[in-house]
Amino acid sequence: MPLPHKELPLIDQDWTLFLDRDGVINQDVVGDYIKNWNEFHFMPGVLEAIKQLSTLFPRIFVVTNQAGVGKKLMSLEDLLEIHTNMLQEISTNNGRIDKIYFCPETDNKHINRKPNPGMAYQAKEDFPAVDFSKSIMVGNMPNDMWFGRKIGAFTVYLPTRPEENPDPSTVDAQYKDLLAFATALVSKA
Repeated sequence: MPLPHKELPLIDQDWTLFLDRDGVINQDVVGDYIKNWNEFHFMPGVLEAIKQLSTLFPRIFVVTNQAGVGKKLMSLEDLLEIHTNMLQEISTNNGRIDKIYFCPETDNKHINRKPNPGMAYQAKEDFPAVDFSKSIMVGNMPNDMWFGRKIGAFTVYLPTRPEENPDPSTVDAQYKDLLAFATALVSKA
C-alpha cells in the first residue's frame, strides 16, 4: 500500500525540526549499533541537507534511541564522542544541530524511548518556543513515525531500511533521503 504524501508545510521561525540519527544522518547497521566514531559514516548528502535545513529552522534537534549504551555494548563516553565529532563535522560544513537528545534505556515503556514522546518533552523544556504542532519529525523507522504522531508533528519517512514498514496512518510524506527532503522544503521557502 503506497504511503500518503501530504504537501510540506511552509516553514517560518515558529517551526522545529526533529531528526532521528541512525539511518537518517548516518548509515545504519542493521542488527547492531554504531559503537564508536570509526563506525560512524554520514549518509550521502546529509551534510549538505543539514546546511540547507539550518537556514530554515530556528531549532533542530536529534532524537535517538541508543540502547547499545543500556546493553553495555558501548560506553556513554563512546556515544558522547560520536556526537561531539558528528556536531563538529556538521558545523564545519555550515550546518547546525541545536541539541542531541538520546535514550540509552532498553525498556520500551520508558518515557524517553521512542516511540514514547519523552525526548520531545525534554526539548520543549529546554527550548520553550517549541510548538509540537509546528514541528517536523524525520525518521526511517515505524517508532519515529509514532513518536511524531504522539506529539502532533508532521512526519517524514525516509525508506533507508526497506524491511521496516511504518503504518501508513503515521506518515505524512516520504522522501528517499534527507537531502531530497531538504531540497523539497527549501524550494517552497
